[in-house]
Amino acid sequence: MRLAYDKRIIVEDLDLVIPPGQINVIIGANACGKSTLLRALARLLRPRAGAVHLDGRSIHAMPTRQVAQRLGILPQSPVAPDGLSVIDLVSRGRSPHQTWWRQWSAADEQAVTEALLATDMLDLADRPVDELSGGQRQRAWIAMAMAQGTPVLLLDEPTTFLDLAHQIDILDLVVDLKQRERRTVVMVLHDLNQACRYADQVVAMKSGRIVAQGPPAAVVTADLVEEVFGLRCRVVTDPVSGTPLVIPMGRHHDTRSAVPEP
Repeated sequence: MRLAYDKRIIVEDLDLVIPPGQINVIIGANACGKSTLLRALARLLRPRAGAVHLDGRSIHAMPTRQVAQRLGILPQSPVAPDGLSVIDLVSRGRSPHQTWWRQWSAADEQAVTEALLATDMLDLADRPVDELSGGQRQRAWIAMAMAQGTPVLLLDEPTTFLDLAHQIDILDLVVDLKQRERRTVVMVLHDLNQACRYADQVVAMKSGRIVAQGPPAAVVTADLVEEVFGLRCRVVTDPVSGTPLVIPMGRHHDTRSAVPEP
């Protein structure tokens, strides 16, 4: 698959299969094509070559409503209309399920309430989204994506703006969705250690190409981190999760580059 903006090619010769019912995390340096790939998976960007398939069909050949019932996305830095309340935003996640003969139902109400509870936003349901802190806004958007109830969920940096405790809450919630509802999740994360802890499959990208993919223990090595991020590190076993733990070595901590004292 080839992805481009105007004449600028971002992703080239990409071949990726997303295993169903798993958490897939895309990692890579800035501007390597992670978000562009996610946009293509969400049908927001049409490939210049190749195709994206959902349930065995070309995603661009499927009706928009049908895609929205199967696939939800949380993009980077989404913007809500001025004055829109949290509960109205989250309720919009149910719009793909509405038709002229099927209006708001008890199932819709339950989905919205459960999403607000899961993201700890129920007490803020009546607040305007544009009055919230950055972390609260992010949780409101995640609640909307959850309420949509799609079997496939695409999340572009879902922990942005969140403090550490809420980052872990959201990632634990993603695992709950996988385990309870067998949802397939594809998300972009910058934190390699969180990626290793929460991913079933890691997809490492560099310069618009996939350089490695597979279980975290097989993909995230010191050599891979140096190749993809240009960063020397040590990779040890996380004592809590048993997954790879990346310990970066900056200029002031890399003993091999230390200048001996006179």
